[in-house]
This record gives sequence, C-alpha cells and structure tokens, in this order.
Amino acid sequence: MYTFITMSSLHSLLLIIMIIPSTLLLMASPSHGDQTYVREACNVTRYRDLCIRSLSPYSNSAKRSPHKWAQAGVAVTMEEAKSTAKLLNMIRASGRMRRRQRAALSDCLECFDDTMGNLARSAEELMRLSSEKSTFEVQMGNVETWMSAALTFEDTCLDGFDGVRKGRAVKQLRREVVKVSCITSNALALVSKLASVGG
Repeated sequence: MYTFITMSSLHSLLLIIMIIPSTLLLMASPSHGDQTYVREACNVTRYRDLCIRSLSPYSNSAKRSPHKWAQAGVAVTMEEAKSTAKLLNMIRASGRMRRRQRAALSDCLECFDDTMGNLARSAEELMRLSSEKSTFEVQMGNVETWMSAALTFEDTCLDGFDGVRKGRAVKQLRREVVKVSCITSNALALVSKLASVGG
C-alpha cells in the first residue's frame, strides 16, 4: 500500500530530492584506481557492467559496506532520474511530437514524478536506519517497496509509447528511460542485499 503525499510532505520530498544526492555524492572519490569493492558489490545486480560504471567513484569510500552501497545506488538513480526528467521536459517544450506522442510523454512525466517521490523516500529511510532488528526489517521492507514502485513507474512510462510512432525524439527518450530503469534495478538489488545481510 502506498502512502498518499500531502502538499507539506511533497515540499519535504522536494527538499530531499535536492539535498540527498549532492550529500551522498560527497562519498564519491575521483580516484578510479581500486575497482575491487565496486566489482564485488555489483555482483548482485542484473546489469553489472552498468553498475560498475555508475558506482565506481564510490569504490574506495563504500568498500564492503552494504549500507553505503545501497545509499550510493539510490543516490545515483536519483541523479539519473532527475536528468532524464529534465530531458523529457525539454522534448515536450520543443514541440517536436505529434498528439499521441505528446500524450504519452505527459503520462511519462507523471510517472517520473512518482518515481522521484519513491526514490526520495527510499534515500531518506536509508539515512535513518535503526540498529534494532525488527525496526530495521520494517524500514528495509519499505525501501524495497518504494524502489520496486519506482521501477514500475519507469516501466509504465515505457509502456505508454507502445504503438506510438517512433520518431527521433521518442527513440531518444526511450533510450534514456531504459537506462534509468536499469540503474534503478541495480539500486534495488543493492537495497535487497542490505536487507538480507543487515546494516
């Protein structure tokens, strides 16, 4: 069951969306020398090569911490989702789409709003995990649910373009949404890893 978002909670989520990724990205190291940790962490993901590329800056700071890898995965997903949403808005503003394409794009943007909300809740929850086992399990259950919902909304966005004429703009946005979907899938796998082993 999903929690309905009030205007006040939406305002809080928007602040989280802006603050959390930049805060967690401070964990990232410019050094890509030692890839051992990120390769180990990405073993649980479906899109391993993409995982390694997107999370390699965190290798030296996250090391073998499932908690830090889950946080990094969600932070990177939020950044990618924000970037893709910006692209979708640019495509809509360009006026390059036909009516059916525009309708699908509007639905897709709504899906991305929901995706960002679920990612923000996940990031916030990961920042305040309890050391008490039963509470931790409830929190991780919430995060897994929200991350799964984010992935579902991304898939729903893609489904909206089925049967729609595939012009250049549609092909571009589908490519970007698929990438975000893969990164979200990887983040969910890292979250599930944390849930299974504890903090």
